[in-house]
This record gives sequence, structure tokens and C-alpha cells, in this order.
Amino acid sequence: MRSGRRLPTLTTIATDDELIPMYPIEIPRHDLYAGIHKALRHFMLDTLMRVGCLETRDAAETGAVLGQVEALLAQCGGHLRHENDFIHPALEDCRPGSAARVAADHVDHVEHIASLRTDVRRLRAAPPEMRAAEALRLYRHLALFVAENFQHMHHEETVHNATLWAHYTDDELGALHGRLVASLAPQEMFDAARWMIPAMNPSERAALLNDMRDNAPAPAFAALVAHVRPHLDATAWSRLAPEIGYAPAAEPA
Repeated sequence: MRSGRRLPTLTTIATDDELIPMYPIEIPRHDLYAGIHKALRHFMLDTLMRVGCLETRDAAETGAVLGQVEALLAQCGGHLRHENDFIHPALEDCRPGSAARVAADHVDHVEHIASLRTDVRRLRAAPPEMRAAEALRLYRHLALFVAENFQHMHHEETVHNATLWAHYTDDELGALHGRLVASLAPQEMFDAARWMIPAMNPSERAALLNDMRDNAPAPAFAALVAHVRPHLDATAWSRLAPEIGYAPAAEPA
């Protein structure tokens, strides 16, 4: 995968032991992290808010919110496995040791995910008089998890991207991303799109969905658009629809 050549750079970013060339923001590069990290931030913040305002006396609401927590934890677990399997080997191949810090973070995240699942079970099993206290416990622990992940993702988006961009061409990074996406189960892609597409800016949404339209069966693409549409406000949909071949006033089939 390595091209054997370093791409031109104008600035650097400091790591613990050296300066890594980093592209200035006006030079676009293939970013392996941008889309999925927007999805995760969106999913995390929405879930944290819902746990924080949960009415624990409402069984249906409690079940729905805890289901969302569990879905978030499953997506976070899958995401770190994909990074371990695909991105970290590319980092280590071009700069040995460059993935070590984040790999250690991932071990901690697995433990934190397991702990949060225990908090969910505690709340589900709690007697009525203890549910508010258990919900607050979950909220605080989830907030710490979100905070840690925001810092973690920033490191990947800066230090890891700088390393990748210094050693790989955009074609090579695109091929790596293609292999990662090809490894995903259809439902996993569907679930990620629900949070990713609303979190993107209009240009990113259109580019992603047009790529999906070009590479997916028409019924699958229509199902994806119908899945995401309820999570876009009227302005976002009016901007997106003509870019992907839909009439702005029309609902997806």
C-alpha cells in the first residue's frame, strides 16, 4: 500500500517524539475519520441528552432511551474494531509505534463500554424508588465516556491524519477506506448512515449519497434515503433532494 514517496507539506504537527508534516486546511486530502466521527459525535450527544432528561417513571421512554444507549455502545465497539483492523496497521506500516497511544485508548474504551452496559442493566433492574439515582449514575458515566472519546477522536483527526497524509496518497487512502467499508454488514452501514448523514454539511451529504447511489442497487438506495429523511429538517432536505435526484417537495419512496 505504501507509495514510497512523501507528499509536499507546508506545516507540521508535534507528537511526543517528532514533528509530522501536516497539510494546511486549504489543501483537501482524503480523510478517513471525518464522516464517521461526525456520526459518533452526533450519536453521543443526542444519547447523552436523552439520558439526562429521562423520565424514569415512563417505562416506554426508559426502554427506548436505554435501547439507544445500547445501540451507541454497539456502534462504538464496532468502530474501534474497524480502526484496529484497518487503520492501525497502515499507521504502523509507515511509522512503527504511531498507533500505540490510540490502541491503548481502545483497550480502555472496551472496558468503559462494558461498564456502561452494566449501568444500563442496573437501571433496567432497579426498583421504582432507585431509578432516578441509577439514571443519574448512567448519565455521569456516559458523559465521561463522551468526553474521553471527543479528545480521542481529535488526536486521530490531527496526529493520525498527519501521519497518513505524509506517507500515503489519496488513492491509497481511498482504497483502504473501500476495504473497510466492504467489511461492514449492510445493517451496520444503515445504522451509521442514520447519524452520519444528518451530521454532515450539505456538500458532504450530497457527495456521500451520490457515491452510494452509484454503487448500490436502486431499492437499497431508496431505503437508505427513506431511513435518513425523517432526521433532516426541511431546509436540509430541500438542499439535498435535488443533489441526489429527488424533487425537494417529494418524500422518498
